[in-house]
Amino acid sequence: MSYWLVKSEPSVWSWDQQVEKGAKGEAWTGVRNYTARQNLVAMKKGELAFYYHSNEGKEIVGIAEIIKEAYPDPTDKTGKFVCVDIKAHKAFKTPVTLAAIKADPKLSEMALVKQSRLSVQPVTSEEWKHICKLGGV
Repeated sequence: MSYWLVKSEPSVWSWDQQVEKGAKGEAWTGVRNYTARQNLVAMKKGELAFYYHSNEGKEIVGIAEIIKEAYPDPTDKTGKFVCVDIKAHKAFKTPVTLAAIKADPKLSEMALVKQSRLSVQPVTSEEWKHICKLGGV
């Protein structure tokens, strides 16, 4: 199993809105970066992704599950980009801030630190376990 991180500004689409969608989830649309696109294509049904609030909050607040693999993004008029469907899986007991991640030597190579602007990122299994522990899940 691969692990991921997806970013959303809470004023655009928050964790609480994702939770409200329930088991049917929501399409993760609007990704317009080719590296992030490739990460979406690589996602498999059942894999998990950290849900990161970007710009406002700058923290991982929960875990989402991939419930539908990549398909054409209906918001993309060019036909070049894809989306996946995700659902809320589990909220963090304690959000893990970007500041805490940057200060943690175990996470110094994480994509969130090295490629901070990338909206869909891979997460190693070691990073996953460590951040889950920090988040209380």
